[in-house]
Amino acid sequence: MKQWERNIRKVVPYVPGEQPNKKDMVKLNTNENPYPPAPGVEQVLRGFDADMLRLYPDPTVKLLVEELAGFYSLSKDQVFVGVGSDDVLAIAFLTFFNSERPILFPDITYSFYPVWSDLYRIPYETQPLDQNFRIIKEDYYKENGGIVIANPNAPTSIYEELSVLEDIIQHNQDSIVIIDEAYVDFAGASATQLIGKYENLLVVQTFSKSRSMAGMRIGYAMGNPVLIKAMNDVKYSFNSYTMNQTSILAGVEAVKDVAYFERCRNNIIKTREKAVSTLRELGFTFPQSGANFIFATHMLIPAKEIFEELRNNNIYVRYFNLPRINNYLRITIGTDEEMERLFVFLHQFIRNYSK
Repeated sequence: MKQWERNIRKVVPYVPGEQPNKKDMVKLNTNENPYPPAPGVEQVLRGFDADMLRLYPDPTVKLLVEELAGFYSLSKDQVFVGVGSDDVLAIAFLTFFNSERPILFPDITYSFYPVWSDLYRIPYETQPLDQNFRIIKEDYYKENGGIVIANPNAPTSIYEELSVLEDIIQHNQDSIVIIDEAYVDFAGASATQLIGKYENLLVVQTFSKSRSMAGMRIGYAMGNPVLIKAMNDVKYSFNSYTMNQTSILAGVEAVKDVAYFERCRNNIIKTREKAVSTLRELGFTFPQSGANFIFATHMLIPAKEIFEELRNNNIYVRYFNLPRINNYLRITIGTDEEMERLFVFLHQFIRNYSK
């Protein structure tokens, strides 16, 4: 190895979901929203003055911060905006996890957490979920350098009640607790209800799922002003202009249209419940989903075989070849028509497999 090679930072990178682009495909592998963004978003894009692109965007993202603060009944100094929730979480890791003690998160969860930990040289310990993929809250009572919990969890889809999260926060008031709520709009109450009660709580959400804007990259964090200022200080230390002009304006319109947001969210939940019934009839079992996806295993057929046959027929779901979950498929909830194509194929495949 050459001397300069010794100084290269080496990490095992996060592996994103496959992004195929084929005619007539059914794409149910990356938890995208099957419906378009709010109409106001399209109007912004159609009417956007390209001359604005020669100017730097507002580094404070003031318009979007204020809109989000109003939506969640918070003050503007309690909201941080970044380029997708991945960017927000990465900045949070860099800002808050600087202890010599390990941070804690579940052994089955969003696979970016260990990547950021390795990248930023943050020690960490994973806490095993129980046999039903539930959090064991007592595992988080020990000393730590911070805690990260995805709720609902990915890829299991399980939503933990606020009482479980609050118990963990109460036992860890000397460290920062991050609740990653990418899918909470498809589940129950948000931990934003606890922000006024716990100064060490940071809640992270995204526009990628319930607001149909994965391609725009908007994420945000909410917490007490001290936490938000610290994150902004870190952001301004390496890139002040992270959010582009179009994203700011489009994001504002997405937040404004509450009726459209509720309609799309409810449509996905309704389709999810239909999918739950059909998948059970086809021999699948799964945890109760609080997300826009179902984490399913079949009683007879290995998940990898189903995954490969679906892929060969231009139907894409997510398969994780990892311990404890290598016999599960993560199936995003699409439109009713997309789900029907999935079910028709599965019905035929399972019937032929059983012969």
